[in-house]
Amino acid sequence: MNKLWDDLKDNMKEWGASAVEKAEEISRVAVAKGEEFTKISKLKFDILQLQKDESKIYEKLGKLVYQKTQNNNMSNFTGNTEFFNLIEDINNCKSIITDKEEEIVMIKKEYGIEDSDIEQNFDSPIAGSIQEEE
Repeated sequence: MNKLWDDLKDNMKEWGASAVEKAEEISRVAVAKGEEFTKISKLKFDILQLQKDESKIYEKLGKLVYQKTQNNNMSNFTGNTEFFNLIEDINNCKSIITDKEEEIVMIKKEYGIEDSDIEQNFDSPIAGSIQEEE
């Protein structure tokens, strides 16, 4: 009977050690993915901010075109530096947004993150309660 208990104790020790190793491995992967989720979230936030800035520039551009057309009967903006500065600002925003979107794609590929993983991360009860507060 003692032999049985000794074997059982030895097996339990082995299983326990194996479980600890697996738990450590899983936690390392979870931490790494968590860091990447954070990077992706920050990039997405930056993109949203850039899109908001881009919308404001479009609004300024529209007002400029309206005012110049209405007040000065201008329909040709050749040589109008304000007009072309706004166009350049829009192009810069688009370029930065594209760069950030490409960075997100690279992070996803490098760490094997799927869009569904990110959606699940944001559909958690904590994320839902944050949205409700806003």
